[in-house]
Amino acid sequence: MKLLEGKTALITGASKGIGRAIAQTFAAQGANVAFTYLSSVEKGQALEEELKAQGVKAVGYRSDASDFDAAQDLIDSVVKDFGSLDVLVNNAGITKDGLLMRMTKEQYDQVIRVNLDSVFNTIKAATRTFMKQKSGSIINMTSVVGIKGNAGQANYAASKAGIIGFTKSVALELGSRGIRCNAIAPGFIETEMTAALDEKMVQQWRDGIPMKRGGLPEEVANATLFLASDLSSYVSGQVLQVDGAMLT
Repeated sequence: MKLLEGKTALITGASKGIGRAIAQTFAAQGANVAFTYLSSVEKGQALEEELKAQGVKAVGYRSDASDFDAAQDLIDSVVKDFGSLDVLVNNAGITKDGLLMRMTKEQYDQVIRVNLDSVFNTIKAATRTFMKQKSGSIINMTSVVGIKGNAGQANYAASKAGIIGFTKSVALELGSRGIRCNAIAPGFIETEMTAALDEKMVQQWRDGIPMKRGGLPEEVANATLFLASDLSSYVSGQVLQVDGAMLT
């Protein structure tokens, strides 16, 4: 029996990196997968075909979860197209790094809107469906930066710290209805984004991690699978660090 057999999962920001790995892992475990993408249209369409090849239903939606009305439309479409919604993974996120002295209001607002507002938007839109079912697993992607902060990332850290407080509050509010809400805090994960960075700098980051390597998107996906499945049926309101002991 596959861990997510017969369940419907929605993953935001899944055209590449961690989101893509989560979609692939969920499909391999029997989930029907809805996912969103925004700018990476070709990658989104390719992922949809790849997931369908695994024998599950898969639909990619070009949608911006940071837009309140668009998020409501997205949830309505997923429930209509799939007949249910069991797992919601809020993975969409951006960075606009810079020292606070030089950071513009626009850079701050944009990161808060995409990273934090989108979590509010999708969860608010999905709550009615989850409450009707008296079940649901919500997983929000935060970051170790949301726990410890990081120079040059005040906007990103604020958005990711906000996700932690929001996650714990949702877990308290919705727990009596059988709805769980958890967060995952990845550390240094090696994706297409990090592959474009200077190798010497990347190696310094690896050396500073107790496990002496960066994480893989699949390793974050496996932690997400645990929180999405019934294996974690009594786990809620938690932040699971996937960071190779970076913050231990």
